[in-house]
Order: sequence, then C-alpha cells, then structure tokens
Amino acid sequence: MQRRNFLLTSALATPTVVAAKLTEFTDERTDKGFVVKANESRFNEKSMVGGKSPNNIKISTKDTNGQLSVFEYIGNEKGGPPLHIHPNQDEIFFVVEGEYLFQVGEVKYELKSGDTIFLPRKVPHTFAQKSEQGKMFFMFQPSGKMEDFFRSLGKLTAEPSPQEGAQLFAKHDMQVVGPPLAF
Repeated sequence: MQRRNFLLTSALATPTVVAAKLTEFTDERTDKGFVVKANESRFNEKSMVGGKSPNNIKISTKDTNGQLSVFEYIGNEKGGPPLHIHPNQDEIFFVVEGEYLFQVGEVKYELKSGDTIFLPRKVPHTFAQKSEQGKMFFMFQPSGKMEDFFRSLGKLTAEPSPQEGAQLFAKHDMQVVGPPLAF
C-alpha cells in the first residue's frame, strides 16, 4: 500500500512541479517577441571573430534568463577554434552556407549547408571552416558566459597566443584541450 500511495502522490505532484519549473524563469525573461534581421545583432553590437568574421547575437541570455543564447556566425576565413570543452553547456550548430569539419570526441564529421550537429557538454569538440565563405547559426543551452566570451574575443586587436587564448577560454568557463583542426 505504501508504494501505491507514493506513486499516486508522485503522479499528483508532477503537474505542480512542472508548472513551477515553467514559471521559474519568467521574472527575468522578455515577455515580448522580437525580430533580429539577417546580418544584424540583437543589441546592434558588432563582435568580430579573428577581426574578419561577424558573430551576431540573435537571442540573448538576457532574453532567456540565461537558459539559451543563439548566434549567427558569418565566416570570412578558413579555420576555427582550438579543441575545447564546455563543462556546463550543450552546443548546437546549423550550417547555412559553406563546408565545415567538426570533431566531437574522437569522431570527425563533414557538414555542409542544411546540416545540424549537436555537441554535448563535457565532450571535447571543435570545428574548422573549410570553404572561403561560410555561415552558421549556433546556440548554447544554458547560455553561461558565452556572450561575454565573444564580446571579449571581438575586442582583441591581435591574434592571442595559445596561452592567452586558453586564459580567455578559462575565464569564460571553457577549457582548451588541444589545437585547432588541421584539414
């Protein structure tokens, strides 16, 4: 009988727990819909990766109380970041244009326009743009410190040394664990 009561109580409590979780973040979230045009950033910020490639915030951590951030990356050069780990964020990439090589753990994937890849937290990963031009949308869930990371990266006036890059990653809750992909 105790098991039956436990199951009944659990079943009755589940809607309350779910409702509480759904409303948990509403105080800090936007309650308005919005549009961010192509090649523009949510708050009209210009964040460049490597000084050549815009990385636009489309949906901000401010909009979602830290639960999600979405970026539009317009790649104007080949290459990519070092192999790294996000201990607290899952990451998803959707390729709009160009060709990319991704590594997730030990496995490598070739992606092109229309392809999507999921990168789970705590798994080493990286990517390299193989084509001259590329474009991707990517998102972090939860957001963590990723917006601030890209803002800091965009303020650099020169390519950081591997040690400086690793420090920048660490400051934003990531760990560099290897070099960028060679292709």
